[in-house]
Amino acid sequence: MLAQATCTEALTWADARQLAYHCAAPLPSLSVSLRDAIGGTLTSPVVAQQDLPHYASSAMDGWAVNSPGDGPWILTASGMPLAAGQASVIATGGLVPSGATAVLRKESGFVSDDGYLSLRHDSRPGETLPGRHIRPAGEEATAGDVLIPAGTLLNPAHIALAAVAGHDHVRIQRKPRVAVVLTGSEVVTSGEPAPGQVRDAFGPQLDAVISQLGGEPGGQLRIGDSYDEWMAALGGAPGGSRPDADRPDVIVTTGGTGKSGTDHFRDAVAALGGRLLLDGVAMRPGHPAVLAELPDGRFIVGLPGNPLAAMMALMTLGEPLLAALGNKPLQEARLLTSGADIDPDPGRTRLMPCTLIHDLVFPASHTGPGMMRGLAWANAYMAVPPEGVAAGAPVLRPAAAMGVTHASPPEVKGAVRNSV
Repeated sequence: MLAQATCTEALTWADARQLAYHCAAPLPSLSVSLRDAIGGTLTSPVVAQQDLPHYASSAMDGWAVNSPGDGPWILTASGMPLAAGQASVIATGGLVPSGATAVLRKESGFVSDDGYLSLRHDSRPGETLPGRHIRPAGEEATAGDVLIPAGTLLNPAHIALAAVAGHDHVRIQRKPRVAVVLTGSEVVTSGEPAPGQVRDAFGPQLDAVISQLGGEPGGQLRIGDSYDEWMAALGGAPGGSRPDADRPDVIVTTGGTGKSGTDHFRDAVAALGGRLLLDGVAMRPGHPAVLAELPDGRFIVGLPGNPLAAMMALMTLGEPLLAALGNKPLQEARLLTSGADIDPDPGRTRLMPCTLIHDLVFPASHTGPGMMRGLAWANAYMAVPPEGVAAGAPVLRPAAAMGVTHASPPEVKGAVRNSV
């Protein structure tokens, strides 16, 4: 369900995550071809439409025979019903003809010049017992069996099973499409920035982070800092002018969430008839994060312009929002033990990139709001309460992962499931 009231005051970090999760409903499922379903989450079970296999088949190359005895058998044409004392050539997987009681392996028989099939003298005992080397119909599944339950994250083997069962399409949960609006006339996208310029830290990474959080990247648009550019970006591109099937469900913006005369996020949302669901979070870094909804149902996650602040805001608001739209549970934070004393910051939760060593978490260095060095070498991030935390005391480590997965130092390999 949608939030019932506009939020204009900074929420706590925990409340902001809850609001971002509960303001959205799951997107509808969609039918896709098997080839396009790998990596998707199944929303309707895959059921056997008929027995698997749906006919009795040979488990060996050899001869289908009609007789529980040891022969000999007279050979007949393949595929024809077998009378007592008859046999016909059959290949692995071939349809067992009517009347056949067993399949004799090629290694266990021989055909004489007069057209009779006989057992070899060195054949194994019981080679022609009833049902020998025959795969009965329904051996793997019977019609109506659930082969793949709803909620399964589909891998290639699941797809192969669905194909064997005769399915051409399956229904999967649609991932939220996420377009990105990158702002700032001072931002350059290549080379070393000159004084007064900054290198784009968002463009190269955001699509990958969006994918890690369960979204589907829906394109990027770069604009300057003018109000008209903001209006065009949020009201139209990227994706706003596309058919509904390609329109983004979420727009992530970078910068412009402050309250100076050059920050136009709120004015553009208001002019488009949208509403602010959340305006600011009591956390550091990332305080000026904003969450809004447009009349057409699109959500906008406004990230601050500083790179680390933006990433922490994306984890706080974007991760739970994408989880809700993708019909996934909100990931709960884990309690781990702090390896260092961290000073209080009254009224604000501190989000700090950290490393995990021997079950202790330590804050990383180089974690100013505009820095990426600390985050690049962190294993996770921790949420430090306003009263701070003492070494040896518990501290929250959110479950969501972000950024580029990298090789951990030797002492922490395998200690955490995902890198930050």
